[in-house]
Amino acid sequence: MVNNAHLVEHLARQLESTESDPMLLYRERLPADPMLLARLPTSAFIQREAEILAPKAIIKQLRRSPSPSPPSSPKEDETASESTVTPESEEVPPERTRTKSFSSVLSSVSLSSPNKAWKEPEPFEIFRAVEKKDIMFLMEVRDRAFHLLLRKHGDATPLLHCMRIGKSHQDVAIILLGAFSRYINNLQDEEFSQPRTRMLLKALRVNLRLAIDLGLQTQQSDLIASFLQTLIMSEGGQWVSDEAGDIAAALRLGTEGKPVKTANDAVRRFATRELGKAPLIASFEDYVANATADLVMMGAWQLVLEVIEGESIPVWYFARDDRVYKCFVDRLDKHKDEIRRRLGRRLRWQLRVLRTVLDGRAKSFEGKVKELAEEFDQGEGV
Repeated sequence: MVNNAHLVEHLARQLESTESDPMLLYRERLPADPMLLARLPTSAFIQREAEILAPKAIIKQLRRSPSPSPPSSPKEDETASESTVTPESEEVPPERTRTKSFSSVLSSVSLSSPNKAWKEPEPFEIFRAVEKKDIMFLMEVRDRAFHLLLRKHGDATPLLHCMRIGKSHQDVAIILLGAFSRYINNLQDEEFSQPRTRMLLKALRVNLRLAIDLGLQTQQSDLIASFLQTLIMSEGGQWVSDEAGDIAAALRLGTEGKPVKTANDAVRRFATRELGKAPLIASFEDYVANATADLVMMGAWQLVLEVIEGESIPVWYFARDDRVYKCFVDRLDKHKDEIRRRLGRRLRWQLRVLRTVLDGRAKSFEGKVKELAEEFDQGEGV
């Protein structure tokens, strides 16, 4: 048996003290301390933060993740492709493309008729078509004998003749510039080795330079970009190769080399030297960003070719939308086994970041280059 006498006595003493002082029955009141609850962020703010932070998180993960190992056999490729079939009901959001100017839309339309007999027109006929604003005839010349739109007759080309007439024919000048841009964008790889193409590119460069001097870049947004593209394709191959080598050296140094800034500065120096007017640079920031990204990719691929045998990226792909990126990814896939086995850790990481950041068209080139700079110029590095 347990003796609980001491507990009973303790309870009795507490009861006696409570009866003698009734105020002890009341609980002490707490002092007032008002508090305002913080409002939760809106869904729009959360979505915006997610869109900003998610790509950075993916890139940060690339720093720690190893290069993916390729499948060991073609059968595994087939099995993997079958297992990753997307359902038909899933909608893929459309890629964002650049807004096309009126002249570029019009220049994409082909009016040539294969059944109609064609005779190459004389220069005076083209000049007469410019004067009469015969757009249909000029577009047919573009499709069948593009070189005639560049040929000088007397002391003028069709574009210069158009500009001399005055502002009433400025719309015709814009259409001619659209035809020039169309020719540049549709050039195929095999055409670059032809002497005739080189000759046309030089004549095209002269016409585009003339248009810039006459101030047409305010009406034709892609005029300066077309001029620089033509300049690179006709005479700038050595410049691209030299600058890609400098970027390769900067990539080898890591963040200390600041490869993205080095590439951006090189593009701006080249553009300022050729245009002669620094204020014009501000009108084609997207081209500068495109060229910057291409230089970094070409520099990285030069580092790869120091270790493995492969094909270089053609210089005429430079700053022509995503052509360098597509070629870059194609070569990465082609040599993925050797890249995984033989390249160093830093270069493998740089290749993964380039492939991830520059993929797709949902973000502008300026945004992509900014992300590259955060990783290659300011980030922790590898």
